[in-house]
Amino acid sequence: MSLLSRFLTWSRQHSTLALLMIPLVLAGLAINAFGSSLLLNIYTYFCVSLIMVLSLQMFMGNSGILNWVHIGFVGVGAYASAILSTAPMVKSMGVPNMFPALVALNMPVIPAIMIGGLIAAVLAAIIGYPLMRLSDFVGVITLFATLIVFHVIMTQWDNVTNGPRTFFGVPEFTTLTVALIGALIAIMVAYWFRESGLGLRLRASRDDRYAAMSVGIDVVRVRYYGFITSALIAGMAGGVWAHFITSFSPKAFYMSEMFILLAMLVIGGSGSISGAFMGTTFVTIAREALRQVEGTVNNAHVLPFDVFGLTEAVMAVLMITILIWRPGGVVGGQEITWPLFKRKSPIKEVEDGV
Repeated sequence: MSLLSRFLTWSRQHSTLALLMIPLVLAGLAINAFGSSLLLNIYTYFCVSLIMVLSLQMFMGNSGILNWVHIGFVGVGAYASAILSTAPMVKSMGVPNMFPALVALNMPVIPAIMIGGLIAAVLAAIIGYPLMRLSDFVGVITLFATLIVFHVIMTQWDNVTNGPRTFFGVPEFTTLTVALIGALIAIMVAYWFRESGLGLRLRASRDDRYAAMSVGIDVVRVRYYGFITSALIAGMAGGVWAHFITSFSPKAFYMSEMFILLAMLVIGGSGSISGAFMGTTFVTIAREALRQVEGTVNNAHVLPFDVFGLTEAVMAVLMITILIWRPGGVVGGQEITWPLFKRKSPIKEVEDGV
């Protein structure tokens, strides 16, 4: 087989990467060239959200375990990278009680983001193994309780996070280009993880835990490794987010934001990278449209009272509708491949019982 034939075969097998990455790049180039500042910010936020959702899909989509603590790892990466990259003078003014050793730290943004991801991964390695030993239902409840512990620590540890108050002064680094590159890398990493032996064993444990154990798969170990990998990417996503927002508080890493990430993943389909991509796209567009509607209604005083929470309410109803209509999400567990509408051969139809 010639080199060209091998390349074409590989391209057909992994066409999902091209079908997701090419539109993402083209949209980014078009918005960067012709979009308004508002549209630039929305698209940048979309790319950052895509990194978070893909890191959530890496564990939740492949293991089937609802990972509530995911947004906590995003917060760990955000605070760690912010502390490492913010100027000492700014930290001393913004967080008067911060430990002197942390105030003195100052490094470039990219290493700070990477170290933030590593800190989140180390934390996941410390707490993850006993959590992965629990049964699915008990494990989900425990992960939810772990998120509460993360939130309490973030709101009370004022020597590090400034407590419930805003941590400000983070250097602005995340532009549309940076966020786009990060999203492209996240797509490749999530796809590699899905196609790797670890991803395959993790999905086997999701589909039938006891059957997976019967063929020699260590379910606890593969879930543990998947949990750490997901936390690593989530921590780096938090660093990218922090250097885009530049000021934040612990409430940014709690229930409301976790709900939005879950909506993005569940609506698109948690079982595939394509589902995570489509869900993030759809929810971002719907969320911004609903915000505009809510703002217009309140500013025009159409109703005798102000409307709040419309975005979350509509997202909740939409998620319920999708779960009833299509439990696997809009895309389901399948990846978008080329050709998009592939007709089955007669032999294949007979084999499938059509």
